[in-house]
Amino acid sequence: MLRQPNFISDDFYNEMLDIVKNKKPSPMLDQLKFETINEGKCIQMLHVGKFENEVNTFNIMQEFAKEQGLTRLSKNHREIYLSDFRKVEEEKLKTVLRFKCK
Repeated sequence: MLRQPNFISDDFYNEMLDIVKNKKPSPMLDQLKFETINEGKCIQMLHVGKFENEVNTFNIMQEFAKEQGLTRLSKNHREIYLSDFRKVEEEKLKTVLRFKCK
């Protein structure tokens, strides 16, 4: 999941997708989706570092939820990648982690 700026519209997305398909065709491009997700109440936190260490961030989030009297609804979660893992050192990767709660 990659967060897009608010000014990106469906039309703009489709226009850019067509350009990419023409320049660099790939069957995987047909799997892309541009959508707005309304998740309701959730807890999120910025994780900085290796993906393998995300468990530490999730533990902090779980503790925060407990302190706030909230319950995590499931083990499912979202990851929003703010860094390109191909270009950024592992220790500097930034990922927003989010899970639903009640």
